[in-house]
Amino acid sequence: MLRMNIPTAGTQSANRRVDHAPIRFLLGSLRKSLFRMRVSTLRWVLCWAMLVIVPPSSLGQTPDETGAAILHTQGGVWVNGYEARDSSAVFPGDLLETKPGSSANLSLDGSTVLIQPESVAKLQTNLLELDHGSVFVGTSKSFKVRVHCITVVPVLDEWTQYEVTNVNGNVQVAARKDDVNVEREMDRGKPSARTEASHGATVHETEQKSFEESEICGAPARPTGAGTSVNPKWIAAGAAGAGLLICVLLCRGTPTKPPLSPSAP
Repeated sequence: MLRMNIPTAGTQSANRRVDHAPIRFLLGSLRKSLFRMRVSTLRWVLCWAMLVIVPPSSLGQTPDETGAAILHTQGGVWVNGYEARDSSAVFPGDLLETKPGSSANLSLDGSTVLIQPESVAKLQTNLLELDHGSVFVGTSKSFKVRVHCITVVPVLDEWTQYEVTNVNGNVQVAARKDDVNVEREMDRGKPSARTEASHGATVHETEQKSFEESEICGAPARPTGAGTSVNPKWIAAGAAGAGLLICVLLCRGTPTKPPLSPSAP
């Protein structure tokens, strides 16, 4: 005798669940694919944005190649006219000023520079331009200090400590550890019989020598201050913003007015 299996309600429900499983799988795969596409698109946009924002010359450079330094301070130190925070990054071209009772410590690759209170100096690549005040340098990378046309350079690429003070045009150089050379740049000063003895002078360890800036370099340059200096980075940013604004205004255009009717005044 033949039996006929009549599907029950539970069997029909199970069949429906089985039929919907491929659809749910396809929807899940589609969601994952869309998510991966969004992530890939976001990465592509971010990569291109970084290529546009970061100059090509800075790509692949290490901190010692860019000449950047880390500034340590407890307050009272200004960078480009703004008060700096501890562990701030400073770059070549930045102007530093220490207020009375405040000092700044620069940490570079192989060098440390202590800027004494009431000093103004500008950081350059492997060089510090001292406008006035006093700095103490410890370096194994021949870090130099320049005062107008006078440049203090360690004799050896070994750990050297020296101090440079510039007060009212009188430059004092003290060698604390190892010797330093005091050189005059030929394009910054006019040679004379009195300056020939100062050109290429050496300050030996534990010695201290004094040099008159006016005699070696001529007339002193106009004093600079942190509040009056403008960083070239801000000038470039302002120029880029102005160019973008002009482009937007030109691209939008101005609506043309309808011609005046001959009968209308």
